Amino acid sequence: MKEEEKCTRLDKQMAFILEADKLKQIERQTYLHDGLRKENDAEHSWHLALMALLLGEYANEKIDTLRVMAMVLIHDMVEIDAGDTYAYDKAAHKTKRERELKAAERIFSILPQDQAKYFRGLWDEFEEGETMEAKFAHSLDNVQPLMLNDASDGLSWRERGIKREQVEQRNQTTKTGSEQLWVYVEKILDENVNKGNLQ
Repeated sequence: MKEEEKCTRLDKQMAFILEADKLKQIERQTYLHDGLRKENDAEHSWHLALMALLLGEYANEKIDTLRVMAMVLIHDMVEIDAGDTYAYDKAAHKTKRERELKAAERIFSILPQDQAKYFRGLWDEFEEGETMEAKFAHSLDNVQPLMLNDASDGLSWRERGIKREQVEQRNQTTKTGSEQLWVYVEKILDENVNKGNLQ
């Protein structure tokens, strides 16, 4: 590779890294454990990567942990353009796929071609949810906000009058990635219904 090509490649990579900084400005609907503020997409993605590193042993099948970590680190990059779609907002979900596809085209194309293809492939794999890695990544993506809701005494659930059946519907793919994490989910749901945090 020529020196000027290396510079161009590095420039593209650094431009993507700078673009990723915008994730820190995308506020999610989930409160931090202490309920003092809501988390942002960068915090959410980092938390999922840590979970992938720690909890891979609970996947239903053997997984490539590094692939799961890479997947969860980039899975919400599209929200830089598309915004965070609240899990229980039915109207926003009607346009979510279209908004996110358009965002994926723009954001991943910032990278050098080989990395753009790899990152877009990871994002598509997560969205399709067919591989064991994608299934486990979805399990983590479901469990993390549920864990924070539990830690903040159901704050966002109570604010919006969320029902247990809505959370179960949202978490229905959890068991396809991890039966053990699904047991954890049901325990949290039982406790929060008993506390009155979920209707």
